[in-house]
Amino acid sequence: MANKFRTYKKDLDYSYTLGIFLTIELLTYKPHQIITVLIHSKAQDSDGVKKIIDLCKMNNVPYEINDKMINILSPKDNCFAVGIFNKYEEKLDKTENHVVLVNPSNSGNLGTIIRTCLGFGVKNLAIIKPSVDIFDPKTVRASMGALFNLSFSYFNHFEDYYKVFHNHDIYPFMLNAKLKIYEVNPNKNKPFALTFGNESSGLDDSFLSIGTSVIIPHHSTIDSLNLSIATGIALYEFTKNT
Repeated sequence: MANKFRTYKKDLDYSYTLGIFLTIELLTYKPHQIITVLIHSKAQDSDGVKKIIDLCKMNNVPYEINDKMINILSPKDNCFAVGIFNKYEEKLDKTENHVVLVNPSNSGNLGTIIRTCLGFGVKNLAIIKPSVDIFDPKTVRASMGALFNLSFSYFNHFEDYYKVFHNHDIYPFMLNAKLKIYEVNPNKNKPFALTFGNESSGLDDSFLSIGTSVIIPHHSTIDSLNLSIATGIALYEFTKNT
């Protein structure tokens, strides 16, 4: 069965984890989405692969030793496990805090943001199209498997998100914002939606009239912060008293 899989393209209806740790995370949090697990013969006696096999048996997930297919799917020589899974999407929780990314374009940033969200207890992510592919193996790797323990949904426009989640307090992060981040006093009785723009263009001025715009002050020697760093700072500030 494994011979039918191809190197990753965005239009495929499946993706995969590359590596033992990521495959364990997939088996732990999304076993029902897994099609099959591939194991490399060089690592079949390792502790990590033994754990993978135990999890496969526990969750009735098929697995096989298939060095050839792993070598096709992975660009690296030291990949010893691949978890192939169906793409999926999960509804966001209306009562929980969100991060909203408008047109993110970098796989590494998206994966890092996913991991950071989970680290600060924010488990709902909205992505406004067009966007980088959340299931690109590069994104999955950058998330260190956090993707599988977080809910996310795509929206065609920010307005589509806002129609559903208008009860959230929206905080667009912008360079020409109303408030500095340390001036914001979030309402603990309402969920928030921290909203960030594209890595190069940010949010347009229409967001100044949506919610409460926020800036993270930084030294004048740079023009802006990296998206994943800005998101991490914002998550820390908004969750530090929770």
